[in-house]
Amino acid sequence: ENAMQVWRRLPEWEDRPRETPPGNLPVPPADARTRLGMLLGRTAERRPEQQRYAEACSAAFLPRDERGQPNIVLAEAGTGVGKTLGYVAPASLWAERNEAPVWISTFTRNLQRQLDTELDRLCPDPGEKFERVVVRKGRENYLCLLNVEEALGRARTRTADLIALGLVARWATASRDGDMVGGDFPSWLQHLFGRDLTTDLTDTRGECIYSACPHYGKCFIEHTQRRARRADIVVANHALVLIQAAIGGGDDGRPLRFVFDEAHHLFNAADAAFSAHLSGLETADLRRWLIGAEGGSRSRSRGLKARIEDLIAGDHVAEKALDETLHAARSLPGPSWGQRIADGRPEGPAEKFLALVRAQVYARTANADGAYDLEAEPLPLIDGLADAAAKLATALAALANPVATLTTRLLALLDEDAAELETATRTKIEAVAASLDRRAVQHLAAWRGMLSALQSETPPEFVDWFGVARAYGRDIDVGFHRHWVDPTVPFAEHVLMPSHGAVITSATLRDSTGNPNADWGAAEARTGTRHLKLRPALVAERSPFDHAARTRVIVVNDVSKSDMDAQAAAYRELFKAAGGGGLGIFTAISRLRAVQSRIKQPMEALGIPLLAQHVDVLDTGTLVDIFRAEEDACLLGTDAVRDGVDVPGRSLRLIVFDRVPWPRPDILHKARRAAMGGKAYEEMLTRLKLKQAYGRLLRRAGDKGVFVMLDRAMPSRLAGAFPDGVEIMRLGLRDAIETTRSFLAAED
Repeated sequence: ENAMQVWRRLPEWEDRPRETPPGNLPVPPADARTRLGMLLGRTAERRPEQQRYAEACSAAFLPRDERGQPNIVLAEAGTGVGKTLGYVAPASLWAERNEAPVWISTFTRNLQRQLDTELDRLCPDPGEKFERVVVRKGRENYLCLLNVEEALGRARTRTADLIALGLVARWATASRDGDMVGGDFPSWLQHLFGRDLTTDLTDTRGECIYSACPHYGKCFIEHTQRRARRADIVVANHALVLIQAAIGGGDDGRPLRFVFDEAHHLFNAADAAFSAHLSGLETADLRRWLIGAEGGSRSRSRGLKARIEDLIAGDHVAEKALDETLHAARSLPGPSWGQRIADGRPEGPAEKFLALVRAQVYARTANADGAYDLEAEPLPLIDGLADAAAKLATALAALANPVATLTTRLLALLDEDAAELETATRTKIEAVAASLDRRAVQHLAAWRGMLSALQSETPPEFVDWFGVARAYGRDIDVGFHRHWVDPTVPFAEHVLMPSHGAVITSATLRDSTGNPNADWGAAEARTGTRHLKLRPALVAERSPFDHAARTRVIVVNDVSKSDMDAQAAAYRELFKAAGGGGLGIFTAISRLRAVQSRIKQPMEALGIPLLAQHVDVLDTGTLVDIFRAEEDACLLGTDAVRDGVDVPGRSLRLIVFDRVPWPRPDILHKARRAAMGGKAYEEMLTRLKLKQAYGRLLRRAGDKGVFVMLDRAMPSRLAGAFPDGVEIMRLGLRDAIETTRSFLAAED
């Protein structure tokens, strides 16, 4: 057992003196070009497009002249330009000269990993890279040593559990940073031993006790955060950056310079970060976070009292506020709330409100027995729902008041006991107060505002709806949802305006209507830069690849998109014609699974391995790694494999899309469609999705590939998704198969 007490063998992090204020030295374009040459090395090909791109990006690193007016470079760089090293060149120079980090944010964990690999060029020495480059993710991605200790205590007599924990301990001693999700943790261990003994050992419940933890000095999360403050480059993801902005800064202070790669995802990332959900899962999670495990639950949840009672001992006002908080929290949904709502026996004001929300959704939905999520407009309310909303608002106010008092008293302790508080205690008080604000105060304020709208009307900048989330034919959540019509408004206010500069870049920023003003207008609308006073610098570098000669685009016009047997046969024969190396993209998980079940055995009989997201237990990053390594494998996936996956060479030579990826016509989309241009907005979204998928084909100059759409209804006005000179061929399946076979087999 001592051998598995991994915390005994990990180094302690050290607090260093406070960092000096960042400097304001610029990065001249010529210097960015010189740094790019260093990153590429003497023997690498010099690409004019990449050099111009690096020089243009340097404008984002000029000193800011006026508060609230950052220097923004909006840059589209086609596939093959080499945008990663193009923006790393000026970013790394600025960080070195001004002794402050540049945060490079991308969309997914898999893309973070790819970017981290690219940064080996900046820091070839692993020791130097450990200090200068830090990968940052949410707390729920990192191994929690206290969870490991508790798991060991429960597993003393279970040999299988001890084997799993022993392997986790062995990994932890060799891990770069304790990242279990998309980092260096072997994901196959989760498949062998389950989540409880592997990835559930992360800080998934938001119950960190900070300096009160016996392993605080060796904590992976704390260590990573401290390294990030002194790094040159912090590799983050959009979700982390935007959520920190939404809650007010985060634990790393406020970065001054950003690079947003894969920036075509910023709109959706902002949509997720700045939305509010008064749902069963969200409210039950708040109750669990406050009260802890209840009713014989196997949860390891510690509850707020266990986390802070030592901090407020003897403070009668704070102790009373804590008691009132825990009492009021019982108005939120308790364990098994979903079953009670489904059975028609809700308990407490929150469950009763949610039960009536569910009833309204089912009453007003055309296909209530379907497999997909359901939704309905909030107004007019069904009988009893207005009264239930008022009672829930009262209950939330009764919870918000003692939570606010408790937060105020904790912050007061920092002043009243300033001379006596140890650093560790001060850190814990600050962390708990911030958690209360983030997890309770902000949520409760948003929920109360939403409930008040049911008595009047939704503010024009928001969209409200009731929804029931479903999976495998059963309800998994029910709630009242609020989103911004334009989520780039809070993104611009909370992220861009406080910064001093940002590069916002992607291969697919602009629309492709043929009207330059409209195309750049779409890019500004999707990235929030149109809300800034200082206009961004607009940069576009075309791909150097010969797409007309190296690719084919085919629309198959004789396969029904609703006939899954015919669709599966088309996938099978097209993959066979290419000899593997096929990426199948689907607009719905159910369609992916239907095709996978029909073609798996035939593919294996042909010696073509078939991988499938949402079917195989491996995470998406691992599936893509296998697909990249196995030249003749095929991979089926949805949005995550459509966007930003880099698979150069013959491993990806065919893309088959099941149908035109029109936006789902839900309540939120209909509101945005009405506000942002109607049909033109809808077509813009669809062209960008097709453009991003097509962009997976050519990653290097020698690549070649075929893009196939199995939807005869693809209109010609979407043709702008493909580069100039690329002809769209409309063929029957037989001719499409033969064209794919002959084109990919032809000698270059």
